[in-house]
Amino acid sequence: VILPEDCSAFIGLDDSKIIAKAKRNELAQLIKQQAISWSVHIQPPEAIDRLNIYQATKQSMEAAANNLGTPPDVVLADAMKLTLSMPSEAIIKGDAKSLCIAAASILAKTGRDDLMDDYAEMYPQYGFSKHAGYGTKDHLAALEAHGPCPIHRKSFEPVKSMAERP
Repeated sequence: VILPEDCSAFIGLDDSKIIAKAKRNELAQLIKQQAISWSVHIQPPEAIDRLNIYQATKQSMEAAANNLGTPPDVVLADAMKLTLSMPSEAIIKGDAKSLCIAAASILAKTGRDDLMDDYAEMYPQYGFSKHAGYGTKDHLAALEAHGPCPIHRKSFEPVKSMAERP
């Protein structure tokens, strides 16, 4: 996310993990309306299984930076060193220290939430709209009852162990 010079509209922007869903959605709309440029990249489950979560995240962050409509002067990333043709810096706890990283975090989180809502319609037996794919008791029970579906990452437990069962 490239934010405008005047960021007064973004007071309250913070790490997406500590902002309530309704507020995150509100902020996501504001970011999309007022940002100079923004981009989100989502990896399919097969890529995460093939690459590992760290490399898949890194590739997504690099793709998002490269897909910005306006090239940034510098890319600030949350704790991850990126390989880009433009200058970049990794900032530990960046989503709490940088407005643009916090804004990117919110767009990534709300984008993932929207994707999980779509998956909830495709695979209603798993309850993705309630737990967003995280390993809650309900999600684990659905996995046990129905087995994995095409969006489950086969390299993650308990799906990995399920695939290894005779």
